[in-house]
Amino acid sequence: MQKLEKTGYKAIPIICGPTASGKTSLSIRAAKELRGEICCCDSMQIYRHLDVGTAKPTEEEKREVPHHLIDLVEPDQPFNVASYLDHAYEKIEELLSRNVLPVFCGGTGQYVQALQKGFDFSGAPVDREKEEALRLEFERDGIDGIYSRLIALDPDCMEKIHPNNTKRVIHTLALLETVSGTTKDIREASTQNGPRYPFVLFAIDWPREVLYQRIDLRVDIMMKDGILEEAEWLFKQDLPSDCTAMQAIGYKEFFPYLKGESSLETCVDLLKQHSRNYAKRQLTWFRHMDDVNWIPSDQLGEYKIDSFL
Repeated sequence: MQKLEKTGYKAIPIICGPTASGKTSLSIRAAKELRGEICCCDSMQIYRHLDVGTAKPTEEEKREVPHHLIDLVEPDQPFNVASYLDHAYEKIEELLSRNVLPVFCGGTGQYVQALQKGFDFSGAPVDREKEEALRLEFERDGIDGIYSRLIALDPDCMEKIHPNNTKRVIHTLALLETVSGTTKDIREASTQNGPRYPFVLFAIDWPREVLYQRIDLRVDIMMKDGILEEAEWLFKQDLPSDCTAMQAIGYKEFFPYLKGESSLETCVDLLKQHSRNYAKRQLTWFRHMDDVNWIPSDQLGEYKIDSFL
């Protein structure tokens, strides 16, 4: 806390919320006003080479304010919430040692919640042999049977984990078959020590139809900026189908086109639909989280984050 208070603030802001809601613009403005630097809180921006489809900050935005926790690993490298926390805490310490306030920005609910609650995963080890056996089962028989067993052990996972997120399905089932209890039980046990730092959460609240229009427009801009070329590069890497990067919204939608199985127009429409569906899931996640300060979109210009810190 002493290092944090040297920045002049008593809490670290996290600007979260759905895709295309304006998190990046708000975080840049906040970082300038708070004399801070931005720490990305996005599970796809950690991958190198995937820039347009993950909406990474542009070179111009990075010149305005330094950005951290992007381009951490190659697309074929494993990375999870625990990995993110290790990097995040290390970066927080480094910034605070320079009396710089970290300003977190991103839409990955798991990462945001892990920081806010202070998840500690050291007490919930996964049986790696069990996880590998499930991965082989998936390659042989598909995900349906594995997903059904997961839901039988923890029905809440039906709302939180999509069956297409095969890597997370496999990891979670292996975890639940290794330790007793549900994912909720495990989370509660992992937060007994509380958060490592005090965090304050902010999210921009758009009318749903306006948010969806912003998402569709963003996809059109991404097409002009080269998202198809990135998808083609990723497709040619020949990565396993359960690799997280291969399942990323913004890339997997183009694979049928690259295989000659679908038209480009159909894939673009599918990307817009999947992005809107993802935004809806993000909204559900953040609205169920504690202590999120929702900023009405029509009040965004005059909203002062520092009054909460």
